[in-house]
Amino acid sequence: MNILFATIAFPENLDQRNIYSDLMEELRDRGHKVYVIASSERRRGRETNLCEERGIQVLRVRTWNLQKCHILEKGLATLSIEGQYRKSLNRFWGEKKFDLVLYSTPPITLDGLVRYVKRRDGAKSYLLLKDIFPQNAVDIGMIRPGGLLHRYFSAREKKLYSLSDFIGCMSPANVEYVRKHHPEIPVEKVEVCPNSIRPSFFETSNELRGAMREKYGIPEGSIVFVYGGNLGKPQGVAFIEDVLESNRNRPGVFFLIVGSGTEYGRIEQATKQKGIQNAKIFPCLPKKEYDRLLAASDVGLIFLDPRFTIPNFPSRLTAYMEQGKPVLAATDVNTDLGRVIVSGGFGFWCESGDLSAFNECLVRLAGSPELRKKMGENARKYLLEHYTVDKACDTILAHFQ
Repeated sequence: MNILFATIAFPENLDQRNIYSDLMEELRDRGHKVYVIASSERRRGRETNLCEERGIQVLRVRTWNLQKCHILEKGLATLSIEGQYRKSLNRFWGEKKFDLVLYSTPPITLDGLVRYVKRRDGAKSYLLLKDIFPQNAVDIGMIRPGGLLHRYFSAREKKLYSLSDFIGCMSPANVEYVRKHHPEIPVEKVEVCPNSIRPSFFETSNELRGAMREKYGIPEGSIVFVYGGNLGKPQGVAFIEDVLESNRNRPGVFFLIVGSGTEYGRIEQATKQKGIQNAKIFPCLPKKEYDRLLAASDVGLIFLDPRFTIPNFPSRLTAYMEQGKPVLAATDVNTDLGRVIVSGGFGFWCESGDLSAFNECLVRLAGSPELRKKMGENARKYLLEHYTVDKACDTILAHFQ
């Protein structure tokens, strides 16, 4: 099949990878012709261009900044991207006929593009639902409930869901949420298609572990708790600050925060102002360097704002599992992330804001190398059984072959 994938999150550097590049490579290796249309944010200073990457045709469309920017520009970019993608699609692939169109959220505003390709080519469609917008923005106070923006984007959301032949959700709780809040959608077209990767094998020597810890100034013998990913309002950074503050004098524990986003400066400044010595904050690292740093760490951290009513399921979980790291998550009560972690035996969960419960879990992990080892092994095993792209591809393609 000729498969078109529309997204805003396709790695530009061949050394980078994410859940989407892994999925597209799997489709490519199964003999399908894969075409990706992705954004190239204006901060990069590049014009729209078509090139071949990873044996895949990738059309990078110049857009406004969509991520890690002011909310007004993000809103403008979200509203503009559909027209920019459609114009570029006609310019570069006007004669190309697609059999299947895949697309991910965010953004929610690709409904017109999907409808256009479906009508033009008779294509089937599959939505990879990674972001339940606008409700997530309402939950954390970025959009006023019932206001103009809320009503507008809710209408776009309904259009996108309606024209999708199938909707792949990240977890069972996401399936339940969509079915409950959108009863007009046929039950059979909503299914679980989780965040998935092509697992690599990481073998960490004591030499590499020691070298990375020396490079980043991590005290010898420390148990390292690492957070890697976005640092924005969805992470509930006030609780991250509380965690760092409450553990500032805990012996043998060290925190690494690696990422970028609108709240990066806040966390960095708070750490400096409070003189927290057992934590370091770094901006985003190249994928290979981050993997090496993660390999030299002991426990992966996940944080989500407690106000969420929608079931987020962060993709960074797979990075921790890939390297066999136990996971400590502090989230809202509506996501099933914690249930997956606990039932899979690869970590602990507490409600975001419950500092006592979080620190109790932290102490258990820090104090037992045997527990960390066992949970890390369980994490890798669970990943291989549930979160690999071959299984995700099977789920998607079963509807179209």
